[in-house]
Amino acid sequence: GASPACRGFAPRRVCRRARHHAGVQGLTTVPTGLVIIGAGGFGREVLDIVEALEAEGHRLAFRGFLDDGEVDHDRLARRNAALFGDSQSVDSHADQYVIAVGAGLVRARIAGSLGRSRAVASTLVHPSATIGGDTTLAPGCIVAAGARLTTHIRLGEHVGVHVNAPVGHDCRVHDIVSVFPGANVGGDVTLGRGSTVGSGAIILPGIEIGAAAYVGAGAVVTKDVEPGETVAGVPARPLR
Repeated sequence: GASPACRGFAPRRVCRRARHHAGVQGLTTVPTGLVIIGAGGFGREVLDIVEALEAEGHRLAFRGFLDDGEVDHDRLARRNAALFGDSQSVDSHADQYVIAVGAGLVRARIAGSLGRSRAVASTLVHPSATIGGDTTLAPGCIVAAGARLTTHIRLGEHVGVHVNAPVGHDCRVHDIVSVFPGANVGGDVTLGRGSTVGSGAIILPGIEIGAAAYVGAGAVVTKDVEPGETVAGVPARPLR
């Protein structure tokens, strides 16, 4: 069956040391709960995942958002969500986080900057997504509503599989990959670290997408893509 991290679509939790430390005036409790790093459109979509999980009885203790840039405060207010500060303040607000930033380079930068944080990366899977047998998700993965992960798939850290995106059997998805809404990743595909599969793109079985490569929206990929290359069209060809 699915790995323990995915069974029941529960968010991933890891063991950690006692949640307290010595403060200036005695024992101070470390904040617990979950924050979403990134308060843009994708961040608010991830809030949908959090709310759907909580509606099913998962106790995530969502605290609010952190963001390093400009934020639409009105839209956050309409979701009754607080904004606490930037990503480097995570330890002041929660002991778990997810990075809900669509751009892989930004996501990688934030993840790297949190290497010494006490907080740990959580994994969120929407209740309407499906996860097949012998499929594993590393810390920080986000799997949105309607996503379909079949069998024997490996997802690296901080991977985002967006709304209604199927990923086929035996795929190897490395760290910081983005599979955008409606993309279709065939079986036995390799997605290199930091690569992006655009909305509605199709990657045929057995293809290898190199690290930091970008597959444009609606492209049909019929052959391997070199690291750092951007491809688009039907069939997909490199952009010069």
